[in-house]
Amino acid sequence: MTISPLRDSETLRQQRNLTTTQKRANTETKEGVLVNSFIKDCPNCNINLDDTCDTLVISEDSQMPKKLYEKDSTSSKSILPISAIAVGVMGTIALLSAFIKRNTRINLNISNEKRLPELTRNVALNDEKFQALYQMVSSPTRKTILAGIGVLTLSAMGFMGKTFFDGFKDVWVKKREADIQKDMQEKLIDIETQSFAGKIQITRSMLSKKMIEFSRYLSDDNNKILPNFGKHLYFTGDYNKYYPNKDNKNNINYFLLGAGTIGAIIGLGYLSLKNLTKSKKLLENYVKNRENLIENLVKTSSNSTKENDKKLLEAYFQSIDATPQKIREFLKNLKWDKNEVDDFTNKLVKKSQTSTTKVNETIGGDGTPKPTFYSHVDDYRAFFYNWLLDTDNKQFKQLFFGITALSALSYGGKLAGEAIKEVQVKKLNAQTEVELQQRLVSTELRNFKSKKDAAIQPLVDEFYKQVDNGKPKEELKVIADNILLEIKNGPPFVYS
Repeated sequence: MTISPLRDSETLRQQRNLTTTQKRANTETKEGVLVNSFIKDCPNCNINLDDTCDTLVISEDSQMPKKLYEKDSTSSKSILPISAIAVGVMGTIALLSAFIKRNTRINLNISNEKRLPELTRNVALNDEKFQALYQMVSSPTRKTILAGIGVLTLSAMGFMGKTFFDGFKDVWVKKREADIQKDMQEKLIDIETQSFAGKIQITRSMLSKKMIEFSRYLSDDNNKILPNFGKHLYFTGDYNKYYPNKDNKNNINYFLLGAGTIGAIIGLGYLSLKNLTKSKKLLENYVKNRENLIENLVKTSSNSTKENDKKLLEAYFQSIDATPQKIREFLKNLKWDKNEVDDFTNKLVKKSQTSTTKVNETIGGDGTPKPTFYSHVDDYRAFFYNWLLDTDNKQFKQLFFGITALSALSYGGKLAGEAIKEVQVKKLNAQTEVELQQRLVSTELRNFKSKKDAAIQPLVDEFYKQVDNGKPKEELKVIADNILLEIKNGPPFVYS
């Protein structure tokens, strides 16, 4: 695959941190170089085909790559997925309706002990602005209106102040980012210069080596002609010998990592089972201790202490999740009135069998399925509201100013910390980018050298083939000259 001279790695590196205008100018310069070098200049336009073959180093048996004739087979399009989605959606709706039907049937036959309780819908006013507005609507007195207006005014002031400081932070961070980008561009100039100079040096070195290599076959001293010897002189682009294969080492590391992971899983699983076993023993000891307390309380309980004993017994039974059998077994020894013992026992048994319980009315309402409102505010403006309701209370005033100042300082510190963090992260990212580009110079030079070799190797093979066929030195010189020109001007291209 031929890489466009406008999309090679050097160009991408140069354009990575350029502005749009700089990218356009850079691209137009390269397009002009291509046009002037390969379109306007057309030397030897009138030569015959033999000369053209020598000039362009055209081989007679060069074949097209096999990949050219490979075809991708694509499956035929079908509307089956669309049909499946439609049927699937309708099937889901049918299942949902069946679920509702089944739930209605269950709801008709379920006992009161197992039935879910009615749920009161609680509307939380956790924002002080909404709480103040609710108070103005529900109780429109002079104090609530004054306090509500004060809270709304303070909210607007806080919003504008927050907007200003957020904008100031963004501007400050942007200025620091511009400085960081400028420093990074300065450093990238040196790195790009290294890459460019290295590619130029590679080209010069290849020209020098090939010139010396071809000179052996163009020299008058025939003893220096060593057919096919030159095939062993050029670099094939294989750098594996300079970078040993690490696959075997990686496989060993993967095996050790897998074995360690399996061992850790087994060990942690064993430890978990051991902890669960210990927990089970501790829980059994706890249940035995509670049962002893229940047994002692049943023995010592009397009519004079039964009211307090009922609360203790109920708490003890609930803590061990006692079964109805255990409850009856322990309570049958109570020395109270028999009817009272039976009522208390039935009450505890019924409670142990009930799946749900009612929420406390102070939190969730009385269970009536109607909306209720409550306010739970964690906001500095709540203290301002309280102060405006009772301006004579100096503690309300102190709380407002103290908590407001602390909130402002906390937000300012958080904002400053985030700004410094962003700038430091951008600095480190820029430094990481510079270090990466510096490390990529050697990689890019090897890439350039490998592609140069890939472009030149077939031409060099053709040169030695013509040497074996006994071609005259004059014609060999034409081929050698054009190979050297290809090394100098051919792909991959180098631009300043």
